[in-house]
Amino acid sequence: MSATLHTQGLAKAYGGVQALDGASIEVRPGSITGLIGPNGSGKTTLFNVITGYAKADAGEVFLDGRKITNLAPDRVFALGIGRTFQLTRIFPSLTVLENMLIAAQHKERSRNPFAAAGGAASRRHAMELLDFTGIASHAGELAQTLSYGQRKLLELSYVLVADPDIVLLDEPAGGVNPSLINHLAARIRDLNAAGKTFLIVEHNMDFVMGLCDPVTVLDYGSVIASGPPEAVRNDPRVLDAYLGVDDDETTESGSAAF
Repeated sequence: MSATLHTQGLAKAYGGVQALDGASIEVRPGSITGLIGPNGSGKTTLFNVITGYAKADAGEVFLDGRKITNLAPDRVFALGIGRTFQLTRIFPSLTVLENMLIAAQHKERSRNPFAAAGGAASRRHAMELLDFTGIASHAGELAQTLSYGQRKLLELSYVLVADPDIVLLDEPAGGVNPSLINHLAARIRDLNAAGKTFLIVEHNMDFVMGLCDPVTVLDYGSVIASGPPEAVRNDPRVLDAYLGVDDDETTESGSAAF
């Protein structure tokens, strides 16, 4: 059974900007939870605080009732929370397979600092994951030659090497062509059916509303709504938050395409 992740009253400011303002969310075991909100609402900051890349000014993060607030990213990772980033973090000058083997080595050393680089078993597991995400045919190619969507799939594969209980995806569909978006959604459903829990930040409303339940909405760093997709879609507070977004920006990004 996957773990329960929740935050309580998280606050984080950057100078005079209050990025999080009492943000409390819950990610239930076995769910695909969506996290949406207008640009600048604090979504990525919340991810960063949960995973230790930013320090909370106030509030707490809990994993199965255990306080993990402000732990270092490696500690959060070792406890079973993996994540991707809005801008993919891969090694462009290494091959796709080499990227995966680095992830495998990171996993082993998080358990044993003296562990050696993986051998045949690591390669086999890496290729299985690349096959699962649909990019195994690119294993020998440099990561920098992949399309943007394929890089997203590589980063997901990279995260899955560690077999985390909870996976945080930061805009997995951003900049990805429609066919790969559908492929990515199918892989997420497969992983969820196998027991993985997801928290997904995304601007593509069709992707979120077709994949996630529940959906939580941030605005100005606070949760303004949370519930089933259809209820959130019709919540006046959510509509008000998105109506504050410039129409041209909304059309281009899909941010408020309810």
